[in-house]
Parts: sequence; C-alpha cells; structure tokens
Amino acid sequence: MFWCVCLLALAAFVCATASSARAARSDEMFKAATRLTQDYAASLEQLAAWCDEKGLSAQAAATRERAKPEDPNEIRVPVLPVRVGERAALREGASKDEAEWHERFWRLRRQVAEERFRLAKKAVKAGHASLALDLALAAIHEDPDNDSVRRLMGYQQFRGGWHTPFEVDRLRTGHVWNDRFGWIRKNHLERYEKGERLCDGRWLSADEDSRLRRNINQGWLVTTEHYVIRTNHSLEAGVRLGTQLESLYRVWKQLFLCYYATEEQVIAMFERRATRWKLPRHRVIYFRTRDEYNEMLRPVMPGVEMSIGAYLGDSREAYFFADDGRDERTLLHEATHQLFHESRPVHRRAGVSANCWVIEGLALFMESLRKEGDYYVLGGSDDVRMVAARHRLMVDGFYVPFARMTRYGFPQLHGDPKIPTLYSQMTGLAHFMVYYDNGRYRDALVAYAKAVYDGSQDPMLLSRLTRTSYAELDKQYHEFMKKRSP
Repeated sequence: MFWCVCLLALAAFVCATASSARAARSDEMFKAATRLTQDYAASLEQLAAWCDEKGLSAQAAATRERAKPEDPNEIRVPVLPVRVGERAALREGASKDEAEWHERFWRLRRQVAEERFRLAKKAVKAGHASLALDLALAAIHEDPDNDSVRRLMGYQQFRGGWHTPFEVDRLRTGHVWNDRFGWIRKNHLERYEKGERLCDGRWLSADEDSRLRRNINQGWLVTTEHYVIRTNHSLEAGVRLGTQLESLYRVWKQLFLCYYATEEQVIAMFERRATRWKLPRHRVIYFRTRDEYNEMLRPVMPGVEMSIGAYLGDSREAYFFADDGRDERTLLHEATHQLFHESRPVHRRAGVSANCWVIEGLALFMESLRKEGDYYVLGGSDDVRMVAARHRLMVDGFYVPFARMTRYGFPQLHGDPKIPTLYSQMTGLAHFMVYYDNGRYRDALVAYAKAVYDGSQDPMLLSRLTRTSYAELDKQYHEFMKKRSP
C-alpha cells in the first residue's frame, strides 16, 4: 500500500468515516496512489541495482530501505529536521559515483513527494480527507523540505530553518532555544552558562536562585509552545520535562487530528485557507520530591500515596514529581489524559457509567511512545504492557468480553479488586483496535473516543461504530493476541 514506508497507521486517525475510507479504496484515486508507490519502489530498485554495479553497497542498502515495509504492529512518525536541507546534504569527500547516486536518490524522493501531494489535493477535493492527509504525510517522509507539506503542517522557513509561528515569534524577539535553559534571550545565554540566573529583575548565582525557588509556589516557570511547567526541582529539569511533553504533543496531535478538528478544517488546510485553531497551553506542576507531591494533592486526591503521577480534570493540571526512579510511562499516560481532556470541550461525566475503558486504553497505548533514530514509535508486540496483556489472556485465561467491558464506568473500574488485570486487558484492546486487519477499526476507535468524551454512556456504541457484534470482536481479539504469542 502506498503509505507502507513509514506512515501505514496514520490514515485511520484522520477525519473520514469508515464508509468513506472503504469508498476511497475502491476508486481510481486510491488505485493511482497504489500505482505511485509501486512505480516508486521499482525506480528505487533500479537505482539500487546501479549502486550494486558501482560497488556502492551502503548506498544500495539505503536505497532499498526506502521501500521496506514497516512493522504492521507499530506506528512510526518521522522526526522532522529543523535545518533546511539537513537530510539532503552530501557528505564531504564523496566520490563521483556516490555524488551521482545522491543526486538521483534525492531526485526520486522529491519527485514522489510532489506527486503524492498533488494527488492529495485531488483527494481532499473529492471528499477523501483521510487519503489526502496520508499522502501528504508520506510525502514529507520522503522530502522533509517539501514547502507545501511543511506549510500544511504549520511550519514556515525562517533564518534557514523550519519553524512554527510560535518559534518564529520567539526568534524575532531575540530569544534562542537552549536544551538546558529553554527559550532564553540570546544576550542572557552567556551569563546563564557561567552560572548566573535572572530572578525578579536582578542577577543571582544559580545556588541563590535555587534557594529562593524551593517552594513550589515560587518555582521556575518553563514555557514551551504548548505547556507551562512550574517546578521547584531545577530550571534544567523543567526544560527536559517540557521537551518530552512537546514530543508527546506533536505525535498525539497528528494521530488524533479528528478528535479535535473537523473534516472541513482538514480540507481548508490543503487549500491554505485560515485553518489555525487555538488550543490551550497545558499546565504541569513538577515537584522536587514525592513528599511535596503527596502534601499538595492529599486534600483533593484520596490515596495519592499510591500514585506516581496524576491529571486532575477539575484543576486542569497534571502533577508529577522528580524523585529517583520516576516512571516515564506514567508521565506519558497522565499527559495523554490531559491532551484528550483539554483539546476540546469534554462532558463532566465522560466514562462515568460506561465506556471508560477507551479513555484508559488510549492513555495506555500512548505509554509505548519512544524515540528510535529519526522516528517516534508507538506500539509493538514486545511492548511491556502488551506482553502482560498476552500473559493475562493466554496463560491466566483472564478475559472480560467486550459486551461487559463497555459497561464498565469509572466507579466500577476503580472498585474492582482485579483492576491491574483489567488495565492489562485494556492495553490489549487498544492495540487490537489500532492494528487489527491493517487498521480496520481505527476510524471507529477515534469516533468512539470522541463520543465517549462527549458524554455517551451507551455501551453498544462501539459495536455500532465498528459495524461488528461484540461476540465477533471477542473472537477477533483472541485471534489478534494469539498471532503475537511467542
């Protein structure tokens, strides 16, 4: 299929309904996309064969790698370079044959990127937004400097780099991004690197600054594009946390576009009409110690001592602490709850009487996010949560059928003595909904989550959206898990 190179899974997270996606598969536009990929793979193989003749074994392997299918149990989202032309630069000292390969290789990549985006614009006008966005994402994978797709994704060229409007505003006002200190005025950076800190308009030593900020209410404020983090641990720790949360945000925003955007907004994006909608900057409190975390949350969160991170919808804040051994997966889990809860209006009783599993299941799914080379990767059969889910099903024989699981509300879930086992199954269910049969149910999953956050308490909702009985879903889930058993 045309998106197999790296973005196989993304089409299903876009706005089109399952029925329109099926229609797209049968029409000439989808066939054209398939032919485009087949022709591209053939051209890559011709170039790889030329490399073999010239003794360019590394270049031949890199060429063939472009057409290699990805793991169908993973979603791989490319990490886009900041500098214009960074990926396409020819290494210094390259031979004549290597330079020719490089020119031909990038000509093929840029050509297929343009062809995919042209087809994407036709697709969106024909009402196939899912196909259109998938083509655009496949295009940017081949050519990270494709101006049309970059602008579609909210980037623009500025001072030799690709930046969002927020980043451009920061750079224009004399700020630079530093991996230790975050966004900082360029003329302050040297003093910070020497150990000075600016606090309430006066320069202090880093030690004095730290002493003044030991209370969380006077802590450092770290502002990134989508987060405001208050911490009394250290400025550097706040920046590291902000960087991690921004990575989660960017992947989540692509995968769950249809959760917060309409199909009309997606179409407008391709037509370069005004499409920006203002999403909130999310608030995070990051404590130096668990004791401080417990003390603040104890009045509003019974049993806080058992938690290692929390998102509270009433305060619209996520809370974490920085003791040794902090659980990165809990951070991703609770931050995912925050994104779903704050990116659009949410019903106050979402998941209370039924369907709470999808709220937890998607957060469990996002726990698997990690960076591998030039990709952010989600899922995988060997993910620790999926290993546990298979063990519960295949070894322990534990399984709650869909017809019962969809009737669970949060009070029932939290009161169940087998809640850890239920969480393992919810992980399996989420992965099943994402990956089964090349993503047959992905559109339905996002529509289901959106309806549940809108307040639906209908336990039959998932069956209707998937057009599949719960008994059949149970059967398919068992097949899905057995195929992934050792």
